[in-house]
Formats: sequence, structure tokens, C-alpha cells
Amino acid sequence: GAFLSGGIDSSLVVANMAKLSDSPVKTNSIGFNETAFNELAYARETSRLFGSEHHEFTVDMACTDILDLLSWHYDEPFADSSALPTYYVSKMTRQNVTVALSGDGGDENFAGYRRYYFDLLENKMRAKLPRLLRKTAIAATAALYPKADWLPQWLRAKTLLSNLSLDSAEGYFNSMSHFLPAMRKRLFNDSSTKAIGDYTPYESFRKHFYNADTDDPLSRIQYVDIKTYLVDDILTKVDRASMANSLEVRVPLLDHEFVELAASIPSKYKLQGTTGKYLLKKAAAQVLPQSIINRKKMGFAIPVDDWFRGKLRGTFESEVLSKSNRSRAFFDMNYISRLWADHQRKTSNYGYQLWALLMFEKWAKKFL
Repeated sequence: GAFLSGGIDSSLVVANMAKLSDSPVKTNSIGFNETAFNELAYARETSRLFGSEHHEFTVDMACTDILDLLSWHYDEPFADSSALPTYYVSKMTRQNVTVALSGDGGDENFAGYRRYYFDLLENKMRAKLPRLLRKTAIAATAALYPKADWLPQWLRAKTLLSNLSLDSAEGYFNSMSHFLPAMRKRLFNDSSTKAIGDYTPYESFRKHFYNADTDDPLSRIQYVDIKTYLVDDILTKVDRASMANSLEVRVPLLDHEFVELAASIPSKYKLQGTTGKYLLKKAAAQVLPQSIINRKKMGFAIPVDDWFRGKLRGTFESEVLSKSNRSRAFFDMNYISRLWADHQRKTSNYGYQLWALLMFEKWAKKFL
């Protein structure tokens, strides 16, 4: 069987499975009621093209009833909200097969994430700005600039300003973080701040950044993603969700020889302008329609911003904001309450941060 999002990576995996199989591939897809998050139409198109036996499941707010179960299986405060649909697609897939293939690894190998383009752009801007200006005026502006999600996209410059005030490594780490440095500083209470001391999670990230055996900026951040985000988030997420359902998931795009081949390809053939996976898309044109190849990348996300203003509102208030919670031993509850209030007023969207805090609370209740 296979996980099928209808994106280029999973569609290529299914295309090759269909070519090599004597029977229809069993494809499995997750959808959402919210149009902006729903990829089922693309998955169906790929399924029809290759004649797969297709299965679908729609995730809605009612599916959040399993969050306690998720916190048990993940065994740590795992903050990636896509663990939820990953669990459900694994559960559905296991009803038909015992082993499934996924398309994970394509973005890291062939520069599919939009953040790669923005990081290269930031590097060019950073090189033209005096270091003193970046560390003073731009840093001060970043600290004061509001997280205004209601503004037009081009005016939401807080992360950009923050990144420009930092060096390349820390700027990219910033892009990968839901909690920006100023937020992390305010999140922890006094006792946690004292216990943490000089430790920063950035150090392990920085180590990989400067250990990368390349001077090419794109290759460097691809290497960092493979050493951090891919193994500690993506593969961990899929492994625990699938094994919780007794399903084995294999990742053909991460075959070591394939990864080594991809790493040897010059960056100009991976990212051209704003187009990621440039060479992969050219190769895919032999087997996939342009509607799949050129569609806008969606990612495997869930509508947490809306959900925290819906069903998850009561869950968050009764658990994270409870006076008997475990979180207050670590975090400044006044700051969390402010994030919550701003989110409810829709002055900012803090869905991903709130999800992380909720999963921490659920984990802490079970294991601390």
C-alpha cells in the first residue's frame, strides 16, 4: 500500500509501484472539511491515473478526541500537529495492508520547501546590510514589530526582520521555530529560566549547520534539515503513528543511494527562482500530469487556528489554563493566557504554539 497526498512525491512513489505491481496499489489519503487543507481531489486524480484501490478518511475536530492516546504513543511532548492525521491515515491503511510506502524525503532531497527560497533571499539581503545595523536597528525593529496575522502577507515581516538581525545559521533555525527567541524568553517562568541556564536548542542545530561539508547555501540547509527536521520530526512522527497501528512504513525516497545521488546534483537544478524540485518536476513530467506537478504545495497541516477557536477551545482552557495544570511548573501562565486571548481575538494566529503547549500538558500529566 501507499500514503497518497496527491503531491509530486507520493504520486511518483505510487506511479512506480503501479508499474512494478501485478495488482492495484492500495492508496490511502487524508482530507479535511476545510478547503485550504484538503488535498483529496489531487489524490483521487493520481489514483484514477494509476488505477489504484483508493481509500479516504476525512479528519475533523471530532478527531481530536484521540489526543490523550497520541501523547501516550509519542512518549514525549511532540509538537507537530500533523501527528494527528498521520495516526488516522496509518489506522486506515492498516485495515488493508501491513506495509505502506510514503513519499517523505522528496522535499529535503530536491529543495521542495518554500523556506529554502526565502532563506537564500534573506542571505542576499543579509550580505548587503552592515552587521552593526542588523544587530541594532533591525533587531530592535523586529522586537517591536507585531505578529499581525490579519495584515496582508507582504506586511507580515516580523520573522524576516528577526532573521535578518541574526547570522545565517540562527536565522534558519528561527524560521524552523514556532516560538521566536523573544517568545521563548517570555514563555518560561523564573525557575525554568534558571534551570535552563545557558542551554539553547540552537546549539545542536548550529553544529550540523557548520559541519556541513559544503559552501553552497542551499545544500547546507538541506543537510541541516536531513540531520534535524527529517529524522527528529518527520520520520519520528510517521514511525510512532504507524507502529501504534501495527503498520510498517517504508520510505523509498530516502534510500541511501538515492539520497547520495540527489546530494550530488547542483543546487541550480533543484531550486530555480521560486520553483523548488525543478529537476524532479522535469523528470516527473514523463509520468504525471501538470495539474499534479505544478499545483501549489500545501504540506500535511491541520487547521489548528480554527480548531482552537472551536472544539479545542474548551480542551485548552480546561487543561492548559487550569489552576491544577502541570505546565505552571515550567511556564509563565500569564504569558500563555495572553497568547490565548490574542488568538481568540484573532489579532494573531498562535495555533501551532497553542498545540505545542496542549501536547506538553497532556504529556506532563501522563509522565511527570
